[in-house]
Amino acid sequence: MKVKTKSKKVNKAWLNDHVNDPYVKLAQQEGYRARAAYKLKEIDESLGLVRPGQLVVDLGASPGAWSQYLRRRLAPDGAAVGQLDGVLVAVDILPMEPVEGVQFIQGDFREPEVLASLEQVLAGRKADLVVSDMAPNLSGVESADAARIEHLVELAADFARTHLTQQGALVVKVFHGSGYSQLVKLFKETFKVVKPLKPKASRDRSSETFLVGIGLKVDA
Repeated sequence: MKVKTKSKKVNKAWLNDHVNDPYVKLAQQEGYRARAAYKLKEIDESLGLVRPGQLVVDLGASPGAWSQYLRRRLAPDGAAVGQLDGVLVAVDILPMEPVEGVQFIQGDFREPEVLASLEQVLAGRKADLVVSDMAPNLSGVESADAARIEHLVELAADFARTHLTQQGALVVKVFHGSGYSQLVKLFKETFKVVKPLKPKASRDRSSETFLVGIGLKVDA
């Protein structure tokens, strides 16, 4: 009984935070599918990552808030519909409602046929920016969760090494705790510039943060 009560309290607290969250309200007003759009917005505004004419790949894109933000940034007038100055490709194992101008591929990019579909869309071009909001289903067992998170970040870094331009950038979601220092080390071995950022849109009590790598090292 105590466990159930505690669970209800936690759920009620989360719901209360969610309903009163200014970013949730802003997302509803501005037509974003999730408050996560504002995390990428802050990162972009801090580092100037998204520019017209770019080729951008969004890994783990569903439900599509990051793709929505990127799509608006690549539109000449910042609109959610209409002309697009650039190429935006989104990939996820889960389905995603269409975002106008975004080419969506459903599947696991580690699988040869999915990767082949992605490379067909890229048509020989390298990406200027790769973003990954991928996160595993957390079990609550810290060592196991750390290993899952590390694996997803390593996958994104491997993809970036192969598919990024030399001056391109990679943005990934990570979590502070076990394994974090290894991921920072991986980024420092791969990129010339490494920036850890925690946007204001990330909840204070969340261990979530983001790593940004800019400019591939030649020997990475």
